[in-house]
Amino acid sequence: MNTISIHQATLADLDALTLLFDEYRQFQGQRSELAAARLFLQERFDHGESIIFVCHDGTSPVGFAQLYPMYSSVVLSRVFVLNDLFVHESSRRKGVASRLLSALESYAWSLGSVRITLNVARDNASAQALYEKQSWKQDEQFFVYHRFPQD
Repeated sequence: MNTISIHQATLADLDALTLLFDEYRQFQGQRSELAAARLFLQERFDHGESIIFVCHDGTSPVGFAQLYPMYSSVVLSRVFVLNDLFVHESSRRKGVASRLLSALESYAWSLGSVRITLNVARDNASAQALYEKQSWKQDEQFFVYHRFPQD
């Protein structure tokens, strides 16, 4: 575990991130689309629209987390949405996800963020257990609703 390192990703990490991001999307039930995954990440870097942390085991990229900045009008403060967190199957249960969470929390708190929000699939019990172990709290006040263009 002493070979694990995490840093805020830069454009130099794009190739490694593209592979991980594509694997993540497949894990989420999407088909592999390397070119589209790369373009999506490239656009986030180009427009400063997300903050990505990448984890390496030695020189091998093994995980990432992507934050999106937002603001809360109610509390007049910055908040972040943790939209993506993925650890390659070979590196799971080695503390990688916990380390990624710690890194993104440190980042968010250093900028004065009052909250980080995430969604987790109802059937993803292992992720729920991880978040609860890391002191994340399930929202008891709000339901989440979505509206899609075809509705």
